[in-house]
Amino acid sequence: MGHRPAVTLPPARRLVLPAVLAVAFAALAAVVLARHGTPYGVDTGPHHWSVRHRPHGWAVAARAVTAAGTGPYPYLAAAVGGWLGGGRDARRGVPAALLALLALLAGQVLRTALMLLLHRSRPPVVDWAAHASGHAFPSGHSASSAMAAGVLAWGLLRTFPGAVGRVAAWACGAVALLIGLTRVYLGVHWPTDVLGAWLFAGCWMAVVLPALSAYADGGDGSSGDRMDGPGGAAGPGRDGRPGTQTDTP
Repeated sequence: MGHRPAVTLPPARRLVLPAVLAVAFAALAAVVLARHGTPYGVDTGPHHWSVRHRPHGWAVAARAVTAAGTGPYPYLAAAVGGWLGGGRDARRGVPAALLALLALLAGQVLRTALMLLLHRSRPPVVDWAAHASGHAFPSGHSASSAMAAGVLAWGLLRTFPGAVGRVAAWACGAVALLIGLTRVYLGVHWPTDVLGAWLFAGCWMAVVLPALSAYADGGDGSSGDRMDGPGGAAGPGRDGRPGTQTDTP
């Protein structure tokens, strides 16, 4: 089977999703800071419930889950996603893995800058069931796990385009969701901190993943996933073999 031509959206349309998510994040940040970070009922309700329903065994399990959102784990997931999406070879897979790592690192730097700028306070320390540092909004664990899950899901869907890839991608999203929820359950973040992190991560992925796809598909003109036009010849495929000629009547 020959390569299908890549569908490329106009630049203006590619900006719609990140713009919508950026506006949503800004609106949430404005609401959160309208009372100088004082939590709303949507924050205090889940927080108080979590503190009252946190037996030792569940707290231990939540700390194990939340640990996947920091340290080497998000970077490992991003690297694997980039390698898979780039073709699992040295020519494009390794550079794509490095690009994915750089994208995650840049996202972390931007998130940290926003956290320092917005400087929202965390819930009371007496309610914490895990170690935490820094300001609250947007949540670091939630953002890093969501960004890493996005890159890994992207790589899995490119490598396994059928049901297997979709199930694996949903599993990545489920893990990121659980990590975000544990931040509230452990009492170290308000729910709106986590929601802000997810909006930020979604916006960043909407910018980064098209760029990674363009590189993995041969944005320098060397890939065969594009066609020269109707009736044109497909370029060389990712494995270097020539594409097929398509004739039109």
